[in-house]
Amino acid sequence: MSSAALTLADIGKQFPGVVALDGVGFSVRAGEARGLMGENGAGKSTLLKILGGEYRPDAGTVAINGTDHSFVSPRESQAAGVAIIHQELQLAPDLSVAENMLLGAFPTRFGLLDRKTTRDTAAAMLARLGEDIDPDTRVGALSIGKRQMVEIGKALLRDARIIAFDEPTSSLSARETETLKRIIAELRADGRAILYVSHRMEEVFEICDSVTVLRDGRHVADFPDMAALTQDMLIQAMAGRTIADIYDYRPRDHGPVSVSIDGVTGPGVREPVSFEVRSGEILGLFGLVGAGRSELMKLLYGAEPLASGSVHFDGVPFRARDPRAAIAAGLALCPEDRKAEGIVPLAAVAENITLARRNLQSRKGPFVDRGDEARQAQDLIALMRVKTASPDTAIATLSGGNQQKAIIARWLAADARILLMDEPTRGIDVGARSEIYAHIYRLAEEGRTILFASSDMPEVMGVADRIVVMREGGVAGILTRDEATPELLLRLALPDAAARPNPAL
Repeated sequence: MSSAALTLADIGKQFPGVVALDGVGFSVRAGEARGLMGENGAGKSTLLKILGGEYRPDAGTVAINGTDHSFVSPRESQAAGVAIIHQELQLAPDLSVAENMLLGAFPTRFGLLDRKTTRDTAAAMLARLGEDIDPDTRVGALSIGKRQMVEIGKALLRDARIIAFDEPTSSLSARETETLKRIIAELRADGRAILYVSHRMEEVFEICDSVTVLRDGRHVADFPDMAALTQDMLIQAMAGRTIADIYDYRPRDHGPVSVSIDGVTGPGVREPVSFEVRSGEILGLFGLVGAGRSELMKLLYGAEPLASGSVHFDGVPFRARDPRAAIAAGLALCPEDRKAEGIVPLAAVAENITLARRNLQSRKGPFVDRGDEARQAQDLIALMRVKTASPDTAIATLSGGNQQKAIIARWLAADARILLMDEPTRGIDVGARSEIYAHIYRLAEEGRTILFASSDMPEVMGVADRIVVMREGGVAGILTRDEATPELLLRLALPDAAARPNPAL
């Protein structure tokens, strides 16, 4: 590795009521992969937005190969050789894959867009990424994982020398994650400087040469020697405390059957799905990307139509015509894609929390009781420990973990008794995850029913009472907490597992 390709010195940034960054500084050498870690709200995303030209720092300097820069736009950052791959994807859903990958840098021929070269260039990059995606496919039709790979391909096509990855594997399959690791190794060998933001510690230890930790907007630790670093040391630096067991599983009694699913099929759920969940139970749905977990939740929620089968809530037949009917029946969905489906970005935190309750209030009259809403929002912000400068702050400015807590608070305000939680800790740090798990246990102890979908195996094993393993749009097995092992879960989840004997079933 050579001299510093990127140097951040004394970076400061404030927003109304919040100090986002205060005196942050470190360097990344050419050929180095540096991990950037910290809890949600630590300032990681703000730092990447400064590097990417979306924000201007209030203090400090950004130097690339020894030359100071003051970016006023993403275009200037890109021109200086910087590429940012954001967790919240920066793609145009109505454009094709090829158009997204070369947006702003289209090849031309005789002054006109060269569509063939555009398509061929995108196809070559997709092949390098191991993705069998038609470059003419509309991005909005792709899964989140596929969109993430398109975003990565877009950055690589810009031939950037400094590449920052913000939670790049949060939506990727195991195969796509391995491909990304290979690509990063190639980039390092080519002398690129890599900044890698992730809450998945095993990835950071495997990919990175060094780690910088932020906490509450400040630079608190550097670890230049990964061989001498342990997970406990990293958690202590990130959270300011030791987290011996972030899952802290709490057993509890279960009540009568709350949800009964019999032979359900629909878009993305190709094989009939049947199981029961009891009140007070946390049922984990585990599977690889595309296994049908999210699709099953959308069928139950009425976001997609059932093709066949039946659903009963507390023994009463129920078939959601749409999400409004599901909410009225006491069903709630915390979706995987918080930004697109979970929050109203420009609305206040308080309004996001009380949004679903208005359907219940409308039965009492046509007018919204703003005072009652404000009081309830304030109580739920305190209960869920949502970190916000004010209830009136736009929810888009909050960290992912605090957005997720606000979404859960929304369904508490609506008095939901069945919660469908799809990847509820995606892109969330260990401290916030521990808080969310504690809230999930508390909700189950109150007698609510929780369906908890996750592609994170340690998480689903750590939180769930039972685990439904899904594979290719069907159920591959149902395991108790005591029966579940990593080997058995993977064997059931992998596509070729159907050919193997299954001692658990």
